[in-house]
Amino acid sequence: MFALRRWWNQYALKAGIAALALVAALGLREAGGIPIYEMYRWLTRPLHPGPSREDILKSSYTQELQQRIVELESQNRSLRQSLDDENTQTPEGIPAAVIGRSAGNWWQQIIISRGSSDGVDENDIVVGPGGLVGRVISISPTSSRVLLVSDVTSRIGARISRSRATGYVRGSMSQQVVMEFFDKIPDVKVGDVVVTSAYSQRFPQDIPIGRVVDLDLSKSPAPEVTIELTAPLDILEWVEVDPFEPSGVDMPTETPPTLLQDPAYDAQPSGG
Repeated sequence: MFALRRWWNQYALKAGIAALALVAALGLREAGGIPIYEMYRWLTRPLHPGPSREDILKSSYTQELQQRIVELESQNRSLRQSLDDENTQTPEGIPAAVIGRSAGNWWQQIIISRGSSDGVDENDIVVGPGGLVGRVISISPTSSRVLLVSDVTSRIGARISRSRATGYVRGSMSQQVVMEFFDKIPDVKVGDVVVTSAYSQRFPQDIPIGRVVDLDLSKSPAPEVTIELTAPLDILEWVEVDPFEPSGVDMPTETPPTLLQDPAYDAQPSGG
């Protein structure tokens, strides 16, 4: 009797688990349910210490997240370094107030409150909220005259940011300007962003100009689109003057015929 009790105390737990496993296996066999091996592993898990499947998955996921964090931190440092380098290389713009414009040339020129004594030079670039405003065409010690992008004599090399289709923007005496393309079938659609291009020798590239609001791709001799300027030229109060050394007069290598026939294309402002 004593020997039976000792055997029971020693093997009762294992015998009970084995019996439960056998009963569960018979039930699963009839029901066609979970494989017997999986049930056996579940029943005998207390006898096999170690990380569970869930623990392993959680650990792997945690490691993946940690790796992503490290990678993002590295990218963030690189971006910050690039921005710092760019900021140290780019001259700081000169803020200026719009102090003069007349009803007769509202869309042609403005006068700003900075001049040569403030470091402003002719051909400097003028930008405002939203993008390009124009360029400085004449200066005095305390003020400067700016030719707006909306002036009919304004010609700016431009491209579609999305597709890189290139052309030239010309002013139309309003908040909207017209872009003529070099390609006969340009990749452009309403809503596309337009920026200055490398064709523009009087402006640095990648300055925002506006968004496409209308298409006339069947226009002859060159397809055209209408662009809404993103800088509100009609209500400007403050602008920024950025130093720039032009490489020449804006003249594309593939000038649309309409530009060649336009007598205002090569016209230079009088500066007055």
